[in-house]
Amino acid sequence: MLRLCPDRPLPPYSYVPGRFPHPIRDSSGHSYRAPGIQQETPPRSLTAPVSLASDWKRSSDYLFGIDLFNHGFYWEAHETWEQLWIEFGRSGRDADFIKGLIKLAAAGVKAREGRPIGVQRHACRAKELFQRVSDTLTEANTRFVSAACISDQCARPQSRSLGTPSGSLNSPVIC
Repeated sequence: MLRLCPDRPLPPYSYVPGRFPHPIRDSSGHSYRAPGIQQETPPRSLTAPVSLASDWKRSSDYLFGIDLFNHGFYWEAHETWEQLWIEFGRSGRDADFIKGLIKLAAAGVKAREGRPIGVQRHACRAKELFQRVSDTLTEANTRFVSAACISDQCARPQSRSLGTPSGSLNSPVIC
């Protein structure tokens, strides 16, 4: 699968709460004391926020989040996008779009945990956020359309896009 940020390595494992060491707090975690990531505080972004409506191709954090999501690193994508959401001030068009991606990634984590109600709840919230910004985001996203479709599929009961009651995945891809 094509990587958008091939210079940034993917983690060695996809964190699932209760199944693997916490990436930041556990000394055996994949991002423990990693450069740019501080313990118990939100990690600072590696790139300044840009307008996702016009300059999304220049946001390496946004693009790396897509890489993480597309390769099944849902918790890690959530954390990466959360940094951007904070830098966008947690409100406004770009922040709402990023929050939708965060919720979609959270749905992926819930799927890995085998929690279908959590999948549906987070996917429904993602869908609401994508609908809120759909008329204002322009080129930001052919990716937006893909994410909105994923959230729509996951929001349906018995969806198999991000997870089932057993937690199995049909890996969705934001393209």
